[in-house]
Amino acid sequence: QPQLVESGGDLVQPGGSLRLSCAASGSTLDFYAIGWFRQVPGKDREGVSCVTSSDGNTYYADSVKGRFTISTDNAKSTVYLQMNNLTPEDTAVYYCAANPRPTSAQGLCLTARVGGQGSWGRGTQVTVSL
Repeated sequence: QPQLVESGGDLVQPGGSLRLSCAASGSTLDFYAIGWFRQVPGKDREGVSCVTSSDGNTYYADSVKGRFTISTDNAKSTVYLQMNNLTPEDTAVYYCAANPRPTSAQGLCLTARVGGQGSWGRGTQVTVSL
């Protein structure tokens, strides 16, 4: 089962930017859909942005549209989340997850279902504060 490792989380001021990386132990092409989720203690996990490897279809939560961009580098087996104009409401642990079975980007982000052969990373902390 491929492993996912997130990195790039940090403390940043409001209005700042960060780029998160999710490195897969295998190929990102092994996953049908891969995406980013975030969770704050006491709140439900939110699907932030997801992408399908085959055709690059993307999904963004309304809360991040226009500010976040998901991208993949299949040669590096890495998925990125570029986050701009960050606000304190973006503070959370960000997780990478992937499903090797056919699913849409929206489907992955809205259900967070990765199946028995899917993977979750351990998360990286993003804190937006003065």
